[in-house]
Amino acid sequence: MARRAARLLAIRAISSSPCLARRLKQTENEIVQMFRPPASRNEGPIAAMAPRYTNSVRVLDERFIRILKIFKWGPDAEKALEVLMLRVDHWLVREVMKTDVGVNVKMQFFRWAAKRRNYEHDTSTYMALIRCLEVVEQYGEMWKMIQEMVRNPICVVTPTELSEIIRMLGNAKMISKAIAIFYQIKVRKCQPTAQAYNSMIIMLMHEGQYEKVHELYNEMSNEGHCFPDSVTYSALISAFCKLSRRDSAIQLLNEMKENGMQPTAKIYTMLIALFFKLDDVHGALSLFEEMKYQYCRPDVFTYTELIRGLGKSGRIDEAYHFFHEMQREGCRPDTVVMNNMINFLGKAGRLDDAMKLFHDMGNLRCIPNVVTYNTIMKALFETKSHASEVPSWFERMKGSGIAPSSFTYSILIDGFCKTNRVEKAMMLLEEMDEKGFPPCPAAYCSLIDALGKAKRYDLACELFQELKENCGSSSARVYAVMIKHLGKAGRLDDAINLFDEMNKLGCTPNVYAYNALMSGLARTGMLDEALTTMRRMQEHGCIPDINSYNIILNGLAKTGGPHRAMEMLSNMKQSTIKPDAVSYNTVLSSLSHAGMFEEAAKLMKEMNVLGFEYDLITYSSILEAIGKIKSYASGNSGELYSIVKTLKTAIERTKSYYSMELLHDSPASFENGGFLGLSRYQTVDLASETDI
Repeated sequence: MARRAARLLAIRAISSSPCLARRLKQTENEIVQMFRPPASRNEGPIAAMAPRYTNSVRVLDERFIRILKIFKWGPDAEKALEVLMLRVDHWLVREVMKTDVGVNVKMQFFRWAAKRRNYEHDTSTYMALIRCLEVVEQYGEMWKMIQEMVRNPICVVTPTELSEIIRMLGNAKMISKAIAIFYQIKVRKCQPTAQAYNSMIIMLMHEGQYEKVHELYNEMSNEGHCFPDSVTYSALISAFCKLSRRDSAIQLLNEMKENGMQPTAKIYTMLIALFFKLDDVHGALSLFEEMKYQYCRPDVFTYTELIRGLGKSGRIDEAYHFFHEMQREGCRPDTVVMNNMINFLGKAGRLDDAMKLFHDMGNLRCIPNVVTYNTIMKALFETKSHASEVPSWFERMKGSGIAPSSFTYSILIDGFCKTNRVEKAMMLLEEMDEKGFPPCPAAYCSLIDALGKAKRYDLACELFQELKENCGSSSARVYAVMIKHLGKAGRLDDAINLFDEMNKLGCTPNVYAYNALMSGLARTGMLDEALTTMRRMQEHGCIPDINSYNIILNGLAKTGGPHRAMEMLSNMKQSTIKPDAVSYNTVLSSLSHAGMFEEAAKLMKEMNVLGFEYDLITYSSILEAIGKIKSYASGNSGELYSIVKTLKTAIERTKSYYSMELLHDSPASFENGGFLGLSRYQTVDLASETDI
């Protein structure tokens, strides 16, 4: 042990001896000397001291770069600079900034160079370092260098450099700093070009500051020396499209054409999407025709917006026409277009066409993705007759190497719930959990709704609690479904407690939650409480929809009699939310049951004018009303005869509207007042279930 300690002491003594320190220093100097360029035999002393280069062939000596990597920056690197006779100037600083040495070494060299006699950094050297700092994302130091450069009187920032600075600050999310620097440099008589303004506009666009974009455009236009180019117009039109300001966007399009610039396919595509968003299908199609007239070739993105817009408007045939047109024009559909077209065909019940498109994807070099399979499976569920094919498509998707998404499971669970295969849906929910998917409120919502309809309320409540435990909370939609079913089960106190719980947990009730609670209150005859809930709903900024009014109208018809129902219907006609077919049928049924046949006949005429059809329950009420009229009068009265005639006309219209096969009823049962067991009060519940 003593021998080992003595050995350690000897080593320490050697390492700290002055002799060894001098030797280490000598080694460093030898390395520097090693990099000294060899003197030419023909060179004299004066020639040896002359620069080795001229500016035209000047190249940074690789030996200096190696020294920087070995010694970083310090006295030895400075000595190497002297030995290699490298003149410190702007060129040298810029070249050092281009090297692959660490950014900290570059900053130390930059600071050292600034202290050299007869040398000052200019804009080019500052920008070289600023670019390096941006690459390594040292945004704090980058901002300091930008500020230092702008304050330096020798530095003149050009419009091109201003544009680059704005871009870098925008990438760093330093928006307010970018705006401040823009105006600071502008004050120093740097007139921004269109490129600089474009950098500002694009940066603000990415941050969603569309109003500021408009202000900047006005400022640009008023200066008189800088005019918008195609990039400016494209960004501005995009901003106005985001703001849904159609007139302003079209004005810019026209201004662009007046200034001799050809709008791009991207600009037309944005405008077409805006017109569809504002439900102006005619305007969108007119723009598409103008686009072709201007020899601006529509691309796949243009056709995508066109097909999507027409499909959402229910104009499936036109969408399908343009789908085929794009292929005739040599524009190959991509997977996004195919998915949209398959989706719309499936929703329209055109399953064969949707399947044909799926099988054509291979020929069109489109690879089906998870969205494609989700769309097909959803379409199969919606047709109901093909729902049994869904499991095989699910296996086919997995066999193709496509992993199901959370939305895939949500579609399957919802579909199986709607086709009364709740146990299969429960198994898929467990599979989601096993595969590590986060709890999906939409999937839980479908299951809870299906269990509620099957009157399995305890299991529905159990799933609801499970969702809250797994997620920490639940969505307003799931709360609405639970409140609806608790109300139907007669557990109104539980429904009210659940509604109050939403507010306590910070889950703001939406219109569906309010409607579910009002429906439960109206069902139990608590109409005043339902009306109070509706007022509270409006006070909290939740706007009632047509179902909200129909729920109250239904309650009035049931408990308050037809007169109050008629009064509310009249008020609805004067409000922003107009009565729909459900509203009219609710009141009509109430009038028929109350024997107010004259008023019923007038209301039916009004319904005919508005194009509203009589539903099944109203039809049953009409038949019952005719029976009452015949028992009350002999038919000789002209007034009563007119009423009977109106009611019979309604029957004929209803007969032609509803299929006997669909109703599974015989003509005899029609005449005898079929659809027994239905009541008007079920109609509103069915409508609200559809919405929830």
